[in-house]
Amino acid sequence: MTAVIESEEHKALRSAVAALGKRYGRDYLTRTIAEGKHLTELWSEAGKLGYLGVNLPEEYGGGGGGITDLSIVLEELGAAGSPLLMLVVSPAICGTVISRFGTEEQKRTWLPGLADGTRLMAFGITEPDAGSNSHRITTTARKDGADWLLTGRKVFISGVDMADAVLIVGRTEDARTGRLKPCLFIVPTDAEGFHKNPIDMELKAAEKQFELVLDDVRLPADALVGDEDAGLLQLFAGLNPERIMTAAFAIGMGRHALGKAVEYARDRTVWKAPIGAHQAIAHPLAQAHIDLELARLMTQKAAHLYDAGDDIGAGEAANMAKYAAGEACVKAVDQSVHTLGGNGLTREFGLASLITAARVARIAPVSREMILNYVSHQTLGLPKSY
Repeated sequence: MTAVIESEEHKALRSAVAALGKRYGRDYLTRTIAEGKHLTELWSEAGKLGYLGVNLPEEYGGGGGGITDLSIVLEELGAAGSPLLMLVVSPAICGTVISRFGTEEQKRTWLPGLADGTRLMAFGITEPDAGSNSHRITTTARKDGADWLLTGRKVFISGVDMADAVLIVGRTEDARTGRLKPCLFIVPTDAEGFHKNPIDMELKAAEKQFELVLDDVRLPADALVGDEDAGLLQLFAGLNPERIMTAAFAIGMGRHALGKAVEYARDRTVWKAPIGAHQAIAHPLAQAHIDLELARLMTQKAAHLYDAGDDIGAGEAANMAKYAAGEACVKAVDQSVHTLGGNGLTREFGLASLITAARVARIAPVSREMILNYVSHQTLGLPKSY
């Protein structure tokens, strides 16, 4: 049964992470972005406190928890105004895949560093012509003796400039059928033939986006993660946590914006009464809060299902959670900006930048339309249109 009431341990985790986030806050994030730096101080402190690897196995330096725990960490940092996007990528996607399917050597090499934040791994699936459709990915790996040669392009890959390696989704040829199948490779960012180019984004974030060009990157046999014939299973073992963590990211952002709006609506007085006393102001904020709470419940369900080992159930719930959280976040940010009026667009109040950031929750890592496709096909059993 999926728990809907958080345990005392999870409540304590929320409280502790919220306190950490409050010490940094939105000002730290905006200052770091303006200086063109990374969120190194927050990342390092969160790692030392054990928050970055709370989902990873204890025997490799992690906290022994699950995605439920890690999603709490990201949500609370986001609610404080300082979300760490690379939490979605390094411990949630890459750490999970390696801990579930990696060799003992891969686990020993990577998990302790991912857990304490001293090492960081990016994730590369999206391509210019394929998006994140694993069936259309053109990055291919071919055998050359005992080695692999990896060739292809990736786009919108977060944090490559900070990463020691990228977990790349490529495709190999099935010896029995000749068809291409997805596989996962650990690619060091200093490998020969590995090229990264920054993408000029309108969205300002501490984590930069990159295009990758892989030009016959030579990898040893042990760069392959898991079973060569179980690519899709292993891929979705990483993508489901990605959706859950993106939902947590969106909920945290929405809570941060809503908190600013509620504070303003309590204090801003017009015609002898705080504007929050007027239902035209109060009711939309109440609706935004309700939507965020509902999205959080679905996120908790998805995380609990994943941690319980129900990959199929978690897949459905993770998609729904990401959809609900993205919609709730956009509405919460929009209503919060609207509540502040002109002040909502000033740098002083720090909400205007969230207008662009909130859209990401609808677009990435999978669009809301593709989630609706998933639910209509997989859940409702309706025929495909493509």
